[in-house]
Amino acid sequence: MAAPAFPWWRGAAVYQVYIRSFCDSNGDGQGDFAGLISKLDYIAALGVDAIWLSPIHPSPDRDWGYDVADYENVHRDYGTLDDFNALLVEAHKRGLKIILDEVLCHTSDEHAWFRDSMDAKSAKRDWFVWADPRDDGTVPNNWLSVFGGPAWAYQPARRQYYHHKFLRQQPKLNWHNRDAKKAALDVLSLWLARGVDGFRLDVANAYLHDATLTDNPAIPPGERTAYHWSHAANMQRHLHDSNLAENVRELDDIRRTVERFDDRFVFGEFSEEFERSGAYLPPGKGLHAGYTFALLIASKLSPNYIRKHFEELARYPGHWPCMAFSNHDVTRTVTRFGAPSEGNPALAKLMFALLGSLRGTTLIYQGEELGLPDVDLRRDQLRDPVGDLYFPIAKGRDGCRTPMPWDAKKANLGFTSGTPWLPLGAAHKALAVSEQESNPDSALAFARHFLAGRKRTAALRLGDIAFVDAEKPVLAFTRSHGSERVLCVFNMSGEDAVFRHSELGRPLDLGCGSAVVKGETLNLGPYAARFSKL
Repeated sequence: MAAPAFPWWRGAAVYQVYIRSFCDSNGDGQGDFAGLISKLDYIAALGVDAIWLSPIHPSPDRDWGYDVADYENVHRDYGTLDDFNALLVEAHKRGLKIILDEVLCHTSDEHAWFRDSMDAKSAKRDWFVWADPRDDGTVPNNWLSVFGGPAWAYQPARRQYYHHKFLRQQPKLNWHNRDAKKAALDVLSLWLARGVDGFRLDVANAYLHDATLTDNPAIPPGERTAYHWSHAANMQRHLHDSNLAENVRELDDIRRTVERFDDRFVFGEFSEEFERSGAYLPPGKGLHAGYTFALLIASKLSPNYIRKHFEELARYPGHWPCMAFSNHDVTRTVTRFGAPSEGNPALAKLMFALLGSLRGTTLIYQGEELGLPDVDLRRDQLRDPVGDLYFPIAKGRDGCRTPMPWDAKKANLGFTSGTPWLPLGAAHKALAVSEQESNPDSALAFARHFLAGRKRTAALRLGDIAFVDAEKPVLAFTRSHGSERVLCVFNMSGEDAVFRHSELGRPLDLGCGSAVVKGETLNLGPYAARFSKL
């Protein structure tokens, strides 16, 4: 039997499950493996190919799982290894791949590796990034933490500082140390041998640091935008604490580790210095795919941010990207683009169709298919350390992490029989799965219909992309694969819009909103999308 022309992940749709907020089976207020198993049929019915799980390992939850205390086991809140193995079996029965979120740039300060490293005589003494204080006791250099303040914490046991790019409780693993790097790669091999289908790598841009601890250069004050002023760490270019050009070498080694196992996929998150750190590498180099924050931080609904990103990607024609509009770290899509607190199903459908039409592997955050908005939480309800840092100017990431609304008729919308770890959104009741399942015009019905059509349309999954000139607020492009060409047109506004083109093609039953053709003119209603075969 001939091998498939493309690996399974190329053009796949991947559904991100934030486990703690997905489905609770035992009433403790935390989502778990058994709860996820009970919803696998729901996920399969969406028409996705794989599930990306938020970190599953034991953790003190300073950063809610992104501070790993033990890479070999699973978090007790989620169940046991046997429960995870059952999840693998049940997912694979339904044709769903399982992708783990691995955090290998840093560990928890409660990890045994770090505890050993605090002993300057230990064999693991250099497994983390240690440096002497200055003569006056201040930090070794100007590196700033993403989560606020200097990226160094003093440890009297060693009379030294250790580096942390994020929280003080997340010490940076030293990938310059060959043994530490091997231990990190062995984590991947362990879970691949256990049957997982791949990995999403957290901060894949940050495996290496400058061993000479050179200061990061400042962003000149005249060049700073609101983005730079939003976090102190954004006021410097992160050229030495992370994002080294040599990072590509580490990505190559990760990929080779993964490819020792058949039919697996590894992609990474790149949050800074995309080109320099290896986000846009061609086939055969680095990871299989990468995604950046370029589409995750946009807040103005217009064609510009999409076109600008793809103009950048066009410089790397061999690179295969991942496309994401939302995840566990950013404001939900409809909220970011100005929907009211109760949501906007028309906008949700438009953005879902656009996400699934862009060239790349599609990453769908749980609830995106429902059009969920963020939940506005009080300060006393926040669990995210970023929210605690910047309240009330910003409330952190909890608003996009609230529990999934399953059943509008049940307490806690069917998420748990106990007290949920984060409050559910009042506006989510009307958007619960139970309410949308029976509504053929719902965002959920559209998501299922669109993904089914996308699977039948090779151009949308695998094709090249070419943008077509259009007046704002219209975004238009073609996707082409072999002899198949599809024209994709989107009204990126809540007002009527017009698109004129000599070839509008035969319509495909994939769009949303009102789209009426008169000659060479396409009249688009608010948030409308039209697909046609050319």
